Amino acid sequence: MVARSADFTDLLLRRGEELADREAYRLTGDGDDIPVTYGQLDRMAKDIASRLQQDRPAGRRVVLCHGDNAGFLPAFLGCLYAGSIPVPAPAPNGTRQSDGRLAGILKDAVASLVLTDTSHAPAVSQLLAAAGQSHIPCLATDGPGLGDPDAWERPAVRPDDPAFLQYTSGSVGDPKGVVVSHAQLLANQGAIQRALGTGEDARFGGWLPFHHDMGLIGQLLHPLFLGASTVLMPPRVFALRPVRWLQMIDRYGVSVSGAPDFAYRLCVDRVTEQQAAELDLTRWEVAVSGAEPVRADTLDAFAERFALAGLRPDALRPGYGLAEATLLVAVGAPGARYARHTVDGSALAANRVEPVVPGRPTRTFVPVGRVIDEVETLIVQPETLRPLPEGQVGEIWLRGSSVADGYWNRPLESAELFRASPAGADPAEGGYLRTGDLGFLADGELFVAGRLKDVLIVAGRNLHPQDIEQQVQKLSVLFGAGAAFAVGEDQDRVVVVQEVRSSTRGDEELPALADTVRACVAEEFGLAVEHVLLVRPGTVRRTTSGKLRRTAMRQLFLSGRIKPLHAATSGRVVAAGQLGLP
Repeated sequence: MVARSADFTDLLLRRGEELADREAYRLTGDGDDIPVTYGQLDRMAKDIASRLQQDRPAGRRVVLCHGDNAGFLPAFLGCLYAGSIPVPAPAPNGTRQSDGRLAGILKDAVASLVLTDTSHAPAVSQLLAAAGQSHIPCLATDGPGLGDPDAWERPAVRPDDPAFLQYTSGSVGDPKGVVVSHAQLLANQGAIQRALGTGEDARFGGWLPFHHDMGLIGQLLHPLFLGASTVLMPPRVFALRPVRWLQMIDRYGVSVSGAPDFAYRLCVDRVTEQQAAELDLTRWEVAVSGAEPVRADTLDAFAERFALAGLRPDALRPGYGLAEATLLVAVGAPGARYARHTVDGSALAANRVEPVVPGRPTRTFVPVGRVIDEVETLIVQPETLRPLPEGQVGEIWLRGSSVADGYWNRPLESAELFRASPAGADPAEGGYLRTGDLGFLADGELFVAGRLKDVLIVAGRNLHPQDIEQQVQKLSVLFGAGAAFAVGEDQDRVVVVQEVRSSTRGDEELPALADTVRACVAEEFGLAVEHVLLVRPGTVRRTTSGKLRRTAMRQLFLSGRIKPLHAATSGRVVAAGQLGLP
């Protein structure tokens, strides 16, 4: 049973007292196997909190730069125990993208302190100096004599106080800090428990980064909310060998785990049938697929490949969530195999959901389930703000007890995005969060169609880039991730950037593959692709949660910073490195 608490700090303190000898989490994947009990976690958190309280830190923002190491969770709880506001952030890894994101978070949060560990401290200190933030103290939490747990004092916490800042993954712009209150966090945790049917006997596990919403709330905090246990593996271990995720689920009897769609596809592509046959996944009861569009073909392929390991198809649960709603918004029902809904592609271009017409393009959706009780949903025409009925595509709007109130220190943007009113509504009734996601409702279930800002408007038609990307990726076993976007003064010139793995024929095959892409898009969508760029694996940018960063890819293209293996432009073949700017 989950103890009733008015704030998340109170709940965590109860866990430390009542479940002191129970395993809270276990670190594995790097040759280690380190269990940590609730009592040990509580003691480590109070040690850090007592050190923070020496400076009277109530309400100040403390950025956590532990990466995905052992020190993150004690530091997160230590901030809560001290009355500070933790701000999870990626540890610097030397790349411009990662370091720039961290520098942006430090500046936006107006951080008073950075907590890290001894392994990351030099890099964090260098980044602070380079970013002009050297005035911010940097403290390693794994050093000796940090604080005194017996000197810790319980902070005064109200339900509406910020629990933490969750910075968005940056798929459509600069990272922004979502202010998640204790009440909103508890409401969403209760919703996750009811939707997934989880309890204290559940065994969680995963590899997701700790600094994004699905990893933090679903993989770390939800088990603590329940008094359950979780197994944690570094993301790099999964990236190098995806089978290690499944082996972890087998070895530790994990019953609940989740990941973005691309992770399930990666397992299908890189885990052999022999490896699958050696696994036992019969205890995996809930496998959530979320954080990006959920693809029917990915779920089908994963279910088929790992049926050899005893995975039940009804364990796969499509879901939808976002940081602005704390985490979960909708998820598939338990005990039922994921469904699918195929519609007419031409009607969809006009934002209508209609039955399939023989001979015309189609689009297949996987519903992400019914929206949780804590959230009210509207589908709204984004220009007129008029609510739409079932069967029409519009922007997904949300409001409810687990929806955040806004972004940190961005009042104008918060008012626009978190307190929107549909046409004809009384503003006194309360505003909605504009998610920026397109979707529709059918038979009470939510379907996600794409991002509002990603929609391609060509010749008066609305085309969803993921439709083009998915169709292109089916053309060759050599194709990996891809991104489609529009450029030009009127945003009507379509670009397809497609990753391609090497083959025995080398570059000889590339011209034919580019021609195939152009022909496919022309046939399926009636669209002439202006530029096809075939690139090396790893070129297409993603957020930490696996979402395609199409805006970033467009900017790279416009600045000439994409180096294609082969490019075809307006029917002309262009050698690698010779692509002109549009």
